[in-house]
Amino acid sequence: MVYGHLPWFILAYLALIFILIKRNKKQGRPGAFWNFVYWTFLYLALYLGIIEAQNKSYFFLIPLLFFALFSWIFQREKARVVNGFLFNLFIGVFGLYLLYNFFITSDVIVFSLIFLIGILFIAVALFGFIGLIILFYWNALVVIKRESHSLANLLTLILAVLMTIWLIYDSFIIKMLPDWASLLLSVLPAMFMYFVIAFLNFFSASVLYQFNQPSYKQDFIIVLGAGLVGGDKVSPLLANRIQRAIDFYYQQRKSTRHPVKLIMSGGKGTDEEVAEAVAMKRYALHHGIQEDDILIETNSTTTLENMEFSKEIIDRYEIVKPNVIFSSNNYHIFRAGIFARMAHLKAEGIGAKTAFYYLPNAFLREFIAIIAMKRKFHFTIVTLLGSAILLLSIISQVFS
Repeated sequence: MVYGHLPWFILAYLALIFILIKRNKKQGRPGAFWNFVYWTFLYLALYLGIIEAQNKSYFFLIPLLFFALFSWIFQREKARVVNGFLFNLFIGVFGLYLLYNFFITSDVIVFSLIFLIGILFIAVALFGFIGLIILFYWNALVVIKRESHSLANLLTLILAVLMTIWLIYDSFIIKMLPDWASLLLSVLPAMFMYFVIAFLNFFSASVLYQFNQPSYKQDFIIVLGAGLVGGDKVSPLLANRIQRAIDFYYQQRKSTRHPVKLIMSGGKGTDEEVAEAVAMKRYALHHGIQEDDILIETNSTTTLENMEFSKEIIDRYEIVKPNVIFSSNNYHIFRAGIFARMAHLKAEGIGAKTAFYYLPNAFLREFIAIIAMKRKFHFTIVTLLGSAILLLSIISQVFS
């Protein structure tokens, strides 16, 4: 492609983004993130395809197919870990394609993309394993200082200790062990790497879910309960969930005037004086929500029950294909979306902000919960992986 055409491509891209933003506002949507992502990639694919076709090559179709597969599955159901796997696979394929494209075209835009990706990888490499250990120790100290000393709040500390032990083992201890012991322990790094990859897939899927942007045409907003303070007061964490729903409630009234009900979902714990839903309703009333627009569900004790019992309330209204969303903390909405699917409730989540220092522990806790939900599958994979590596190690020792 002649580089004199680049300004026209840039101007056309800016015009496309402007049209998308205007269309998005007209349809009453709160944002245009996914439209921006999809059309940006398709426009970039068009550009790459044209400059590659000049060299009578059409490998740009490969990353395009991977992107189409990811997009199709993601749009069908956003709360799936496989979305993270497919997205990471697409990124890897696209990165390799950019290298190929630059090799045959020497295009300045392709070089810029490779340069930016390279800077990112270099930054990650420089930070490295030791840097990650230091970060986890620092985060653990902050959490211990600001939060309770429960096991759930010590996950980054536990992970940092395990990573430190692995570092010491790999650097010093392995050299002092007999061959049979080294052989036996050789399966541990492989198992650890399996869970690292599983976490990356989960984390990618969860981050992608954060950008969910439901339209301002909802019929119900479910607010997922959490523990109360002093037995009858909304905790700061729960207040964030309620406030996120309240903000959406007012934004929808302003944008489309479509009527919406808030469903406060949460039962009464053994250490609580009132049901969580009752305290949540008080909070919403105090912040100006009309009582007629608040429904309460006071029987649930788990997120799955939140979804199941809230669905029973929604079904009473006999609305054909009701539009439903739920509100929770940003780190929790992905797993909550899985529970919504399990409850046969078509609903997507909107996330309330959480203190940054709390997120590493929170995401680790969510990851452990996701692994536990499919523990038989992961146990089988790890067992097969460990057995295969151990068998290969034994064979190599026998024939060495």
